[in-house]
Amino acid sequence: MKSEPLLRFRIASEDWELEAIHRLNYKTFVEEIPQHARNPEQRLVDKFHAENTYAICLHGEQLAGMVAGRAKRPFSLDQKVANLDQYLPAGRRVLEVRLLSVEKDFRNGFVFSKLVGLLAQHFRDRGYDLAIISGTVLQLKLYKHLGFIPFGPVVGSGEAQFQPMYLTLETFIQMSKVLSPPSAEVNRILASYLPGPEDVHDEVRKAFEKGPVSHRSAAFNTDFRSTKRLLCELVQAKEVEILLGSGSLANDAVGGQISLLQQPGLVLSNGEFGDRLLDHATRLSLPFDAVQMRWGEPFDYGAIRKRIERSGDVSWIWAAHCETSTGILNDLEALRTICAAKQIKLCLDCISSIGTMPVDLQGVYLASCVSGKALASFPGLSMVFYHHEIAPAPKQLPRYLDLGYYAAESGVPFTHSSNLLYALQIALSRTCWTDKFRQIAEVSAWLRGRLRELGLQIVAPDAHAAPAVVSIALPPEISSRSIGLLLKKAGYLLSYNSSYLLKRNWIQI
Repeated sequence: MKSEPLLRFRIASEDWELEAIHRLNYKTFVEEIPQHARNPEQRLVDKFHAENTYAICLHGEQLAGMVAGRAKRPFSLDQKVANLDQYLPAGRRVLEVRLLSVEKDFRNGFVFSKLVGLLAQHFRDRGYDLAIISGTVLQLKLYKHLGFIPFGPVVGSGEAQFQPMYLTLETFIQMSKVLSPPSAEVNRILASYLPGPEDVHDEVRKAFEKGPVSHRSAAFNTDFRSTKRLLCELVQAKEVEILLGSGSLANDAVGGQISLLQQPGLVLSNGEFGDRLLDHATRLSLPFDAVQMRWGEPFDYGAIRKRIERSGDVSWIWAAHCETSTGILNDLEALRTICAAKQIKLCLDCISSIGTMPVDLQGVYLASCVSGKALASFPGLSMVFYHHEIAPAPKQLPRYLDLGYYAAESGVPFTHSSNLLYALQIALSRTCWTDKFRQIAEVSAWLRGRLRELGLQIVAPDAHAAPAVVSIALPPEISSRSIGLLLKKAGYLLSYNSSYLLKRNWIQI
């Protein structure tokens, strides 16, 4: 995603932050609102500075906004409004909110509300339940929107006129969703390291946003064939069918083809997505045995070979090429060699490998992939690659899972999405795959080394590591959910919230 400074909200504590507060104080309350006289230092230290608590907004290293809170009487409003307490709800612990200032580029109401919310939360935690403020008459509508209640006469004169107002704790709670919106809105995202959705390129987005084209038109079918050709060239496959659905649909379609063999096989699992293949096979009532390793443990290919030799009737193997949950890259060449020696049909879930590294599907019977991950397009399309002739199976498979039916209908037996198709076509054609694969491998090697220097435990051993997925096992005293949320607030999106990651206290890049 595009890098840009992050908006951070915090209670000021650093010397440079306090100095920036004095500069913004001068800029606002001397140059913009003429309350104080100019001075050559262009800094204004508030008379209550030593007693103030400042909530600030930082845009990178720039102070974008600030607001101060103070609970010591007398307040500045005590000097401006006679018998101040008569206007306030009784029995409250009161603080005064002052010096609200936001740079012009950030005056959209968002920074304003976040600053007030942060300061209110800070004092709420210390037992205060009523805030009073002198709000500029120019922003009365915004103050009222946030729940402030005007009281007493307007104070000040000329261009510096202010309306006294208060905000109750009850109102703050009611407005908490406004004052503390979701993190994706609070912070600007510096980078996403999620497996999807992709931050698609502008060219891909523009292709998606064009008006839809009939899936029966000649133009669509020409572009459909072109997109299939780009996909096949990427992985050295003879044929591919593009399905309107997720990777689970593609894997069900693979399972449907396996069911037509009516022969026993092996499903291999060493993580969440291998376990999901076991679930696919079970739901389709496939005859199979399971080879299950501990999560993060590579397969013992010698043991698999011996098991096949002992069994004597294994006709297919189904496995995940990249086990996304652990970051293990299962050995395609070893599996291909085992299968070739015994004329076993190899089926692979390649959803997290195609597009992140060179993948050669020669000798692979069926392989699944999706549009919305490493192919860098929008989610919604999945695909199954193959090399052999596939015939329709109308008496054995549901229409939507029958790859032979797709093949017989030139790949478009049902309504298709031209928007998703054209976006995928642009994503495929604009990518220099050699450069992308090299960059991912280089960054992965650097990242894994750096994480180990920091003392972090990587789940996948280097000899079996996928280049695009790094799973990190945190020590039990550190919560993966807490770390994930902290990183999210800092602008970095990592995987941590999937149930299988939370269960193991893992985070994932």
